[in-house]
Parts: sequence; structure tokens; C-alpha cells
Amino acid sequence: MKQIILRYIRPYYKRMELGFLIKFLGTIMDLCIPYILAYIIDTVIPTRNRSMVLLWGLLMLVCSGVAVSFNIIANRMASKVSSDATEVIRHDLFSKIMYLSNAQTDSFTKPSLISRMTSDTYNLHQMFGRIQRLGVRAPILLIGGICVTFTLDAAMACVLLATLPLLGGITVYVSRRSIPMYAGLQEANDRFVRMVREDIAGIRVIKALSKTEYETGKFRNINKEVVERERKNGMVMAIINPSMNILLNLGLVGVILVGAFRVNAGTSDVGKILAFTTYFTIILNAMLSISKMFTVLSKAIASGNRIWQVLECGEDMGILDEVVSAGQENHVDNEEEICFEHVTFSYLKGGEANVKDLSFRIGRGETLGIIGEIGSGKSTIINLMMRMYDVDQGCVRIGGKDVRCYRAEELKGKFGVVFQNDTIFEDTIAGNVALGRNISEEEIQEALLYARAIEFVENREGKASESLNIKGANLSGGQKQRVLIARAMAAKPEILILDDSSSALDYRTDAQLRKGIKEHFPDTTLVIIAQRVSSIRNADHILVLEDGEPIGYGTHDELMESCEIYSEISRTQTGGVEG
Repeated sequence: MKQIILRYIRPYYKRMELGFLIKFLGTIMDLCIPYILAYIIDTVIPTRNRSMVLLWGLLMLVCSGVAVSFNIIANRMASKVSSDATEVIRHDLFSKIMYLSNAQTDSFTKPSLISRMTSDTYNLHQMFGRIQRLGVRAPILLIGGICVTFTLDAAMACVLLATLPLLGGITVYVSRRSIPMYAGLQEANDRFVRMVREDIAGIRVIKALSKTEYETGKFRNINKEVVERERKNGMVMAIINPSMNILLNLGLVGVILVGAFRVNAGTSDVGKILAFTTYFTIILNAMLSISKMFTVLSKAIASGNRIWQVLECGEDMGILDEVVSAGQENHVDNEEEICFEHVTFSYLKGGEANVKDLSFRIGRGETLGIIGEIGSGKSTIINLMMRMYDVDQGCVRIGGKDVRCYRAEELKGKFGVVFQNDTIFEDTIAGNVALGRNISEEEIQEALLYARAIEFVENREGKASESLNIKGANLSGGQKQRVLIARAMAAKPEILILDDSSSALDYRTDAQLRKGIKEHFPDTTLVIIAQRVSSIRNADHILVLEDGEPIGYGTHDELMESCEIYSEISRTQTGGVEG
């Protein structure tokens, strides 16, 4: 939390200092009003001088006007600072999240990152504003009120002062308990967000399988956990206000009793008792404001720590100097575009390997087809190829150079990829193809043509400028896949990866698409992950995977003779007829 303050609040110190000064002057004016009232009652009124009463009354009115004006100005400045600082935090946090490696994203989890971007930054925003609005005003009212009461009547002030250590002890006790409790609440909120995100994304599946009640029950449990944690936190924080009210009201009773005896004895005045009750109310409100600040601060500390965990997360996918120094960057002939050498990898460090001792080489302009059952490691190969994750053992080379020797932008720039569960954004068709890259309108149209998407795009009312719904809800499955393929081809990549991206296409369109790629992108290395043998049978190399291990590698004809599993898949899909 300290690092957040130093990094993001420091640029606003001068503006905050001016706001604090204005707030300080406005608060002093508030403190002057009861003092002037006591002076009028005890000193001015007994003189029966109406002009003096009006003059001092006018002074009270001026003090009130200055206090209100200065407090409004200071509060606006505080809101501006807190909004600006939170905007920068959100921007930096979002940028950091965008550059996290897949392993780091898996570690934090996506729902947790969403929660940190939303509720945690909101808690910081609340804290920044509250500290500036009340962080000056409440302590000055508290300390100033006590000091002024001592100038009025020291004996009555001592009665009031006796309650403050008890109030301070309660505040410290509650704050120590609340901070870890709020951290646990945010973790529960992460799980809550994850479940809501999954259920809303998969709502059609839930309805189709009549699992509404089942998912509702799961939601009820996680919702109950969040509510229970919020209730416990609320019960702890609820100790402060009633305790303060009881102690301060007892103090007020003591002040009135002592004041009554002193007025009766002629050692004090009625106006002072009236001023004391006003100052007592001011001090009570100041203490309540401070208690609320502790509540906001407890949430903000827990949220700030969670945000800082992301912001301080180091780069774990940079260029590895030890690989460069070992001369691995130019170990293989550059004509071999993709090379895996004895690669082993597990998503869970120390767990069962998802890819085991995998080796193959693909030349530039060749096509690699990958086939295997679900969970066999097909998409993992793509992740390692693009260095979404680092291998545990072995080496992955692109263009004869170890992927760990590339800068991230340079490596990713070589690829055009359609992932298995890829995303259509809420943008135009052209915007989804270009995706913020420096791609001309002509190149967009060309990509749509080669992806066999131009037919349905031209038939749509808005053509390429038509806006798409979130996740392309107004497109069919095949249309989505063709737009995604156009996006991958638009930048004319050196390596084109299609990860099960033709599953919604008919056989004819699928065949035309692959033929068009070979004709128009002859130097592009093509990697196709497919469930259909027809999509990869003409590939230069076919890799068959089972449980992360290669069980077959070669051409279609070679695998039909040497790999029983591949030949069985082929015969099953073709009805036993090879054409």
C-alpha cells in the first residue's frame, strides 16, 4: 500500500497541499463558531448592546460562509485528485495485465484480475477521496475542539478527554482485525466473479442440459460465503460507532454534571456549557468520521496490496541471457522454420507432463497437421511455439533461433493464429480483422477473400463496416471462423496457425480455404490442428499425439500404414473408404 501511495499520489502532492490548506482554513472557521456563540451569550448579551450583538452575529455568519465555501472547494479538489490517481492506477494495472505471461495469468486467475481492476481500484478511489476530505478535517476538529474546550473550562475538558484513550483503543483493535478479514472477503469475491463469469458465458449450455437448478445451487453457496464474510466484517466494524456513541455520551453527561456544579458555584458560565455541548457534537462527529476512515482504509490496504502484487510482478518471459550466451540463437539451419527438440512441458510445475519428449522439424512453406484426442497436447504445442509458456526441458526454435532469444514483439509478429476458442470483439467486421494493426482496407478485403468470408460479408447490409455483437453473436459458427481466419491472414504472417478453426466449416469450404492458403501464401508455414483427417491429409507432415506423446509422424500415406490409431480415425471418418 505504501508503494501505491508513493508512486501514484506523489505527482499530486502540490495540489493536495493546496486542498489541505483550504480545508484547514474552512475547518478553523467551523471551530470558531461555537466559541463566538459562547462569547456572545456570556459577554456581549449582558452589556445589552444590540449593535455589538449584531456585529458578532455577522462575524458568525461570515465564518459559516467561509467554512462552507472552503469545504466545497477542497472537496472538489479532493475528488479531482482521487479520480485522476485512480485513472492512472487502472491504466497501469490494465497495461500490466495485458503483458502478463500466461503462467502469471493462470497464477492470479482471470476472475481475480477482473476483481482487482474493478472493486479493488474502487476501494482505492474511495480511500483517496475520503482521506483528503476527512483526513484533514476530522483530526483538526478533534484536536482543535479539545484545545478550544480547555481554553473555555479546563475542568470540563478533562472529563471529555478521559474518554479518548478508550475510543482510540477500540479503533486500533478493530482496524487490526478488519484488514485481514477484508483480504479474505476479496478472495471470496474473486471466486464469486469466476463463477458468474463462467455461468453467464455458458448459459446456453446450462439451459440446454437443464442444469439451471444445479448452477443456481452452486451460486447460492458461493453467494452465501461472500455474504457471510461481509456479515462478519460488518459485525467487527459495527463495534466502533456504538462504542463511540456510548463513551462520548457518557462523557457528555459527565460534562453537563460538572458544568452544572461549576455554574452553581459561580466558577463557570451558561454560554460555556452551551459551547461545550456544541464542541462535544463536533468531536463526536470527528471521531465517527475517523472510524469510517478506518473502515475505508482497511478495505483500501487489502485492495492496494492485491493491486501491488500485480504491478510489481516481474517479467518472466524476457530474453534469457543464458540461452543467448550458450549460442542457442543460431543453432539450426534457417530453412527449418519450426523445430522442437526433446521438448517436455507441464502446466503444473512438478506435475504430470502435458507434452513429453516431443521432437519434429518443419521447413519453411511446409504444412504441419496435428491430430489427437482431446487433452492430448495439441494446443500446448502452439502455446510453446509462440512462447506463451516456457518449456521445462528441451528447446523450441523458430527460424533457427531459440524462442527464448526473441523479443516478445518480434516473435509474436511472425505468427498469425486462430485459437480454438478465439474471440470476436464488439466492433465492425473490418475492425475485427485489422484489430488495431496497420492494415489497409485493401488488405482487409484481400484477407476476407482468401478466408472465404467475402461472400457472406458482401451479402450483409453493412458489409465489412457492419458492427458485430459481443463474441459475434449475430454471426453463425462458420462465419465467425472465417472472420477469425481472415484476421490471422491479414498481416501476411510467416507462420499461420489454425487451431481447430474449421470445425464449423463444410468440407467444400474447408478444402477451398486450404487450397487458397497454399496458392496465395506459398512461403507461409502452415500449422493445422484438426479433428478431421480430411483437413490435414495433404499436409507435408502429420503429427499424431496421445497423452502428450508423439505416436506417429509422417505423411498421410505413411501413417495409414505405420500408425494404427491414425488409420482407425481415418477409416472411421471416411466410412472405410480412402479416396
